[in-house]
Amino acid sequence: MHPDCPPTFKLTGKIMLDIQEIKNRFIHELAAAGSLYDLQQIRIKYLGKKGILTAKLKSLSTVSESERPAFGRLVNEVKVFIENETDARERFLKRIELDKKLASEALDITLPGKYTAAGSVHPINRVLKEIIDIFVSMGFDIEVGPEVEQDYYNFEALNIPKDHPARDMQDTFYINDDVLLRTHTSPVQVRVMEKKKPPLSFIAPGKVYRCDADVSHTPMFHQVEGLMVDTDISFSDLKGILEVFVRRIFDKDVPVRFRPSYFPFTEPSAEVDIGCILCGGTGCRVCKGSGWIEVLGAGMVNPRVFEMAGYDPDAYTGFAFGMGVERITMLKYSIDDLRMFFENDIRFLRQF
Repeated sequence: MHPDCPPTFKLTGKIMLDIQEIKNRFIHELAAAGSLYDLQQIRIKYLGKKGILTAKLKSLSTVSESERPAFGRLVNEVKVFIENETDARERFLKRIELDKKLASEALDITLPGKYTAAGSVHPINRVLKEIIDIFVSMGFDIEVGPEVEQDYYNFEALNIPKDHPARDMQDTFYINDDVLLRTHTSPVQVRVMEKKKPPLSFIAPGKVYRCDADVSHTPMFHQVEGLMVDTDISFSDLKGILEVFVRRIFDKDVPVRFRPSYFPFTEPSAEVDIGCILCGGTGCRVCKGSGWIEVLGAGMVNPRVFEMAGYDPDAYTGFAFGMGVERITMLKYSIDDLRMFFENDIRFLRQF
């Protein structure tokens, strides 16, 4: 604390003692202030609107005229003294609090860092991107459509009327008689043909839904379907493009075959098989001893589908194909249970 400086002017003894007593009391209370809160209470007590020194200044009119100048100077000197001392004490207390905080929050930089596991792309998304990249590199565009679809686009416009037995091939989630969750991404093909004229070539990747659940089926899964239409598209074009795709997604030396099949929206239709990548074609549980595994379906667009879309079937030809992304992923990574993709088991996902 600063030493007590006596005033250089004369006042009556009673007034002098009173001011000196205020100053001495302040010095004593300031020394006992152990926190910023205590200091603030002292500042209010002496310097606030109703503080002791404020009251003294307001009592200036009660002092005799001859003593008034000296009284005012003395009170102001004590006020400045209190302001300076409280400011110094505040800096001191703040420094102490900061030192305590730094000591309590000190970091040991010699400790090892915390490990944060890095995520990775899900295997289905990884393969889906690879499929898309392959077809885009061959000149295909990408088109998308609604997952909640009209019955017309999901079935009727694809040559599957309400009484067609092919509807039994797909267990469907119906919202009402005319609205459903799409069972394939083929409705995108119809919607695009209604809006665009040939030539066109695109793929339609996305989620589809069917009432089915076991080791090889889930109620929601992913498909990629493709369509190419022009004036002179042939089955050999379809065969060449799909062979390129299969050998790029699996292996350049994998054998490929086209097996006759049936789809209501293509004619002729074919299933595309590859030599079993697990047994090398010798026969195993996965290929059921045949040495072949089905990977996708394809065919030339049925003229009836062109008519429904407003295309002249005599002027245009085209092909369509479709595949399940989960099936391609299972074969590519030798996974035998489709449900593993959706269980979020970190031990399984960590492998990718």
